[in-house]
Amino acid sequence: MKVLVVDDSKSIREIEKRYLHEMGYQVVEAANGQEALKVLEENPDVRLVLLDWHMPVMNGYEFLKQMRSRSQWDQIKVMMVTTENQEKSVIDAVMAGANEYLMKPFDQEMLENKIKWLMEDA
Repeated sequence: MKVLVVDDSKSIREIEKRYLHEMGYQVVEAANGQEALKVLEENPDVRLVLLDWHMPVMNGYEFLKQMRSRSQWDQIKVMMVTTENQEKSVIDAVMAGANEYLMKPFDQEMLENKIKWLMEDA
């Protein structure tokens, strides 16, 4: 399975990539929502997006709204992976099409459990 990691922090992307590789996933990455849209266009086999909220150029919420407006990406699961913990933000993300929410900081076991649960019905 291919996973898109979207985060403006290179160190966070590296951590997520390492965890995902150890779990057996292929990984592509982007540093903001605008890049992520291009990566999705170039990688039609992406099945999961790990998405940060706060990024320059295009934030995670704006990316999510644009992604969900395109029917070719309906089946892709999205997990917000962020420090954003305001209840309104969580609700906004879910209403915009996020399937799951993981708070930073996290460890590999937390990430793996969330992905397993999220991808069970995919």
